[in-house]
Amino acid sequence: MEQMANRAQTIVADTVIAGLAFLLAYLLSATRALGLDSSGLSTLNLAQLVAIYALLAGFFSSIFRRELSPWRYVSIPDALVLARTAVLTVGVFLLTVFVIDRAMGLARSILALAPILQLAGSMGARTLRRALHEHALDSFAPLKSIQDRTPQAPALLLIGPTALADTYLRDVARRHDQAWTPVGIVGPDARDVGQQVRGVCIIECIEKLDVALADLRRWNRYPRAILFLDEPGRLKGLTADQLGQLKNDGIRLLRLPSIVELSQHDGMALLPMREISVEELLAREPINLDRAAVRALVQGRRVLVTGAGGSIGAELCRQVATFQASHLTLLDFSETSLFEIDRELGETCPGLSRKAAMVDVRNAARVAACFEAEKPDLVFHAAALKHVSMVECHPCEGVLTNVIGTLNVAKAARAAGAAQMVLISTDKAVDPSNVMGATKRLAESVIQAQQNGAGTRFSAVRFGNVLGSAGSVVPIFKSQIDRGGPVTVTHEDMARFFMTIPEAAQLVLHATATCAGDSEGADARLFLLEMGEPVRIMDLARQMIALSGRTPGKDIEIEITGLRPGEKLSEALLDDTERSVPCAPKVMEVVSSSALRVTTNHLLNLEALAEQGDVELVRRALFDLVAQIRGEKPGAAPALRVVANG
Repeated sequence: MEQMANRAQTIVADTVIAGLAFLLAYLLSATRALGLDSSGLSTLNLAQLVAIYALLAGFFSSIFRRELSPWRYVSIPDALVLARTAVLTVGVFLLTVFVIDRAMGLARSILALAPILQLAGSMGARTLRRALHEHALDSFAPLKSIQDRTPQAPALLLIGPTALADTYLRDVARRHDQAWTPVGIVGPDARDVGQQVRGVCIIECIEKLDVALADLRRWNRYPRAILFLDEPGRLKGLTADQLGQLKNDGIRLLRLPSIVELSQHDGMALLPMREISVEELLAREPINLDRAAVRALVQGRRVLVTGAGGSIGAELCRQVATFQASHLTLLDFSETSLFEIDRELGETCPGLSRKAAMVDVRNAARVAACFEAEKPDLVFHAAALKHVSMVECHPCEGVLTNVIGTLNVAKAARAAGAAQMVLISTDKAVDPSNVMGATKRLAESVIQAQQNGAGTRFSAVRFGNVLGSAGSVVPIFKSQIDRGGPVTVTHEDMARFFMTIPEAAQLVLHATATCAGDSEGADARLFLLEMGEPVRIMDLARQMIALSGRTPGKDIEIEITGLRPGEKLSEALLDDTERSVPCAPKVMEVVSSSALRVTTNHLLNLEALAEQGDVELVRRALFDLVAQIRGEKPGAAPALRVVANG
């Protein structure tokens, strides 16, 4: 009832404004000013003309649903609709009066002035309402003292495009957020310098950030924090040394929430700013993908993620929840990891139907029972042992989890009638020189062998290292820097492909959506994510030391420790028997010429050896199978080796 009353008030207000506009137009008309008023010849008096005009304006305001557009959010599209309302009002008014008495005695200047005054009145009232809502008139208060005008909140410097600065400042004004006082904008375009956005000056371009900070210090407005309005990877001109110096000066580096974070909190106008992570500062320019295809894949479907407590598995769970899956099953054998992701989703997505299942993928019976109970439509298999050095020392565990576990999940997915199953693989599966890579290569082959035409669609997604994942190089470097060094690098020329955790999860979903359209394919598909250029680990170490506000080689030493067994200097994304073809933005499909189709019989001996714990025999059998897959002559497994790709 209250909502209907508010809408009625808007229509009444527009009607009154239109009537007053017509009356003012009459008073200002050229006919009246020259004393040539001939309204007496008309059968309609002034009150009747005003009433007709006002009622028509109210009618068109109702037709265009102006009551649904809150005045405090008035914008340019609203002004265009109001202009259309004014033009239609005066047009239909003229037609109506012409039918009644051929518009006798009606000055033509009134017809010109009335819609102009009507538009000015309607838009002016709305603009005033918005100005009051956003406290835009506070700066014009003549009785404010100097102390009142001095900003009391901590100073905040905005870095990013002008359009995003305008959006942020408008949102802050709407929410009456006084936690920070914006003191300036540093934008990417030097041509914008000197302009103002909602009263905040664009003081410099990004390349001259040091100059901007010096000016702010001189004006006694040095910022306590810097807010990045765009993804840090998009902002060119910022160096690790600059950002490290800012941290040393006690300046907080903040950013707005990502699209994924915002979509998990639809009820909030804007999430609180958060600290920028090192991973975001190191990442390449982020990618933009078509979210509609992924939403169509996930929305309303039952999804199961193995390894749900891991870095990639947990991010897949977050994004699946974002795309409104009907039910999400979190499967992991780590009690702590499973508890943490289940608790997080319970807080961020309380309406999500979910179940946490503590199941070991190596236990075929338990996996099959879980799948039969949950009946997933989509399965993302992220559970794996991934640390090269650990799996190298424990090849039996690597085989049982990465190979046999994948086979168990694939069989359970087919038996439960899942539409799709996706294996999360790694670039270390290409020409593997270590047990972990060999197990993942064999796992890819296991998945590719499962496709038998109709039924469950199987695919695998291969990508490189993930910034910030548990046990990866970035957290290790961070802990070493926090301890004061040294930072350990195995080789000066070592390089790896990197992407952020959210980016990897997005591309996995994107590749899966691509596969979803291939319902008649006879073969499983292997996708390769576009990884960009490889990053030298030595450069990564230097950047992270600089981002901490210290100097490499002076404050923090970098120590070369030498390659570990099975470790490569660089990774490849394609094997000699493979080629790639583009199949979607940032996603390629791998086409293999391997003739070997791995079957369950191939794995029986390998599983038996792994269960017995015979390390050398397991390693030999594993590499023998991988050699057959790659088209090499079968033979004894290579000894532990160090591979240097020049």
